Amino acid sequence: MHIVLDETAMTATGQGNILASRLIHRAHAEPGWFLYAPSCALVEADRTRPGTAEHLAALPGITVLHLDLPAALAVAREETWAAAHSQHAAQPTPDRPDGAVVATTVPARWDGEPVRVLDLNP
Repeated sequence: MHIVLDETAMTATGQGNILASRLIHRAHAEPGWFLYAPSCALVEADRTRPGTAEHLAALPGITVLHLDLPAALAVAREETWAAAHSQHAAQPTPDRPDGAVVATTVPARWDGEPVRVLDLNP
């Protein structure tokens, strides 16, 4: 299972969201579970809740995705960097032919976007 955390999901991890905590635990403890933190979304989460970036980057089950050229080009076409980088990260790749699911606490923001969504609201 490949899951991209958007900035709302990242912020929720520091606010005691049980579903976000379960994802982090699974990514660390269970084979086949992968969590990704796009760097642009990580910056936005840290602006909202200072300390979030350091906390998530230190967790062994989370892979921080850097802004490479294809991601930068995708971000440049969109209004918000955090959402654009998260959406780009969720697209299919050779390693993830089915793409990834975007975990969020604001699922409505992804309406009409070409991504699958995991609602982290209890």
